[in-house]
Amino acid sequence: MRDMITTLTERGQISLPASLRKAMQLRPGQKVRWKYLSKSEVRLVVEDAAKSVPGPLAVLGYAKRSRATRRTAEWMKDLRAGEGR
Repeated sequence: MRDMITTLTERGQISLPASLRKAMQLRPGQKVRWKYLSKSEVRLVVEDAAKSVPGPLAVLGYAKRSRATRRTAEWMKDLRAGEGR
């Protein structure tokens, strides 16, 4: 892979080039570690996804996966049937 240059912003941020992100299979929210090697060199280490704590979006679809037997409408119908007693 050829050398790539990025610019540090006023807020101390940099962007990883798309070709590098694609080659390293990086995704938004994935953790990376910066290891200081010398005054002019650092190493970027991708954290193991299995070790990282899942973010809040990990719960999306949880209810659908966990209630394979009854739909919400069925639960509500049963609950409302008990209100008339």
